[in-house]
Amino acid sequence: MTEALPETYAGRLLGFSIPSRHARGRAVRLDSVLDEILSAHAYPAAITHLLAEALVLTALIGGLLKENASVEGGGQLTLQAQTEGGVVRLLVCDWRGGELRGYVDFDRDRLAALGANPSLYALFGKGYLAMTFDMPAGEGRYQGIVPLEGESLAEACETYFSQSEQVPTLIRVAVRASGAGAVAAGMLVQHLADGEEGRERLHVRLDHPEWEHVAILGGSVRHDELLDEGLSLEAIVWRLFHEEDEIRVQPGAHLSRGCRCSPEHYAKVIARFPPEERAEMRNEDGVILVDCAFCSKQFPIRD
Repeated sequence: MTEALPETYAGRLLGFSIPSRHARGRAVRLDSVLDEILSAHAYPAAITHLLAEALVLTALIGGLLKENASVEGGGQLTLQAQTEGGVVRLLVCDWRGGELRGYVDFDRDRLAALGANPSLYALFGKGYLAMTFDMPAGEGRYQGIVPLEGESLAEACETYFSQSEQVPTLIRVAVRASGAGAVAAGMLVQHLADGEEGRERLHVRLDHPEWEHVAILGGSVRHDELLDEGLSLEAIVWRLFHEEDEIRVQPGAHLSRGCRCSPEHYAKVIARFPPEERAEMRNEDGVILVDCAFCSKQFPIRD
């Protein structure tokens, strides 16, 4: 008799697939991990919401890497949004083996002038979203870039998959932040290719009825369901797709804050600079002070 796996509530990625519909998905809910990442900076509400959404997207998309990689552990995904004169100057998050980190650099005074719920365009203006996939075992790196358009970062990510990878993708993200802490959750569903090399691939036919069916069901997920910490991710998937012939679920990576800063790491980076440049970096005490934007710590380096 096979022992049933415990259900997934938060802090771990859940993978699922619907074989008869040629679809796969990921679901995730972030609670304590999100609070730990956000605690490094005193972000105002609008930036907290933005970074929480970005971290959910990074987990969902980064969680796809293992399937596409040839070795255990997958690669690294970096999600980066930049603007030309926007209130948000830089947003960057990355994923590696379940480790998440993220940071937002923004103009606090200009943000305050936007009011309580600024739109994506108000925050970024004319900006773009870049996704960089670093594959393991020397399989290389590739990057896709799309304009930051639409109502949310999730919409921009859907556009990336549609335009850059020609994979129909549905993404839903929900965020709740309060004095008691933040919770953010999301679901990603994709249409898979069908058949052998040389055959027409389903995912380039955006009007395929199987995908339309899955997208309608997946799109019906409610924000309160995603954020309900008493409702397992398996239960959400079952609610949406229980009428299908088969749903396969697979627990994914455990999630943690993954800032990889350390004195040893920065010492190696600084050692790559020429001696004259390292001399310019030193303060009056002969120490190079390195700030980590992700964890808001400062590291004294003596080279």
